[in-house]
Amino acid sequence: MTSAPGKDLVSEVAFLARELKTPVINETFAVLGDQARAEGWSHEEYLAAVLGRQVASRTANGTRMRIAAAHFPAIKTIEDFTFDHVPAATRDVLAHMSTTTFIAKRDNVVLLGPPGTGKTHLAIALAIKAAEASYPVAFNSATGWITRLGAAHDKGQLERELRKLNRYRLLVIDEVGYLPFDTAAASLFFQLIASRYETGSVVVTSNLAFSRWGETLGDDVVAAATIDRLVHHAHVIALDGESYRTRGHQTGPPPATRTKTI
Repeated sequence: MTSAPGKDLVSEVAFLARELKTPVINETFAVLGDQARAEGWSHEEYLAAVLGRQVASRTANGTRMRIAAAHFPAIKTIEDFTFDHVPAATRDVLAHMSTTTFIAKRDNVVLLGPPGTGKTHLAIALAIKAAEASYPVAFNSATGWITRLGAAHDKGQLERELRKLNRYRLLVIDEVGYLPFDTAAASLFFQLIASRYETGSVVVTSNLAFSRWGETLGDDVVAAATIDRLVHHAHVIALDGESYRTRGHQTGPPPATRTKTI
């Protein structure tokens, strides 16, 4: 069996790891070297083990940074969600959404339902899955996004801000419909959705059926135009509760919305 490396060689590897800015290699190469000698690993097996530890650490750090940068109000996961009240078909759709393939396709997810059905939990959980898949994500309430865009508009930088947001592969827009928008806010919301159309994904939560979005946006025409762009490439999921029943939202907006002139 080959003897352990000498002190100078250990020091040299440690120095090279520091130069490469690979701290995990520096922390693990000696321990893994002992294990490799004891178990008779090949050079390639040892190298793969050392590099694997470094890559795993870097991936985990990247995920933590993306989650921190998203500004979630809380950390929620799919695994923590209680699916007792969710039909099997809806569970299957959510499981598919958890693979994040919808982001690669630039599709959207819309979660509709009354308060307490887990819309925000699921929106955050899907965004965390996206962060784990190396997608940059950002979270805010609908009013929070409007406030941000309104500030940019006042500075004459709205287009610049929208381009900046398009760097995120996924935006979560929470609580559409909880507070009504004035005309300016409705216009900003439309521009946000339009800017993402076929360029990036959004996850939207709302307590209102699409047929009532005119109430929160203050105009049925603006609402129809917004919904049209949002659901063209979207997975619309209804989370029913005792106080809420919805029909026609499983694969898209209700017929009355689809037929409105935009």
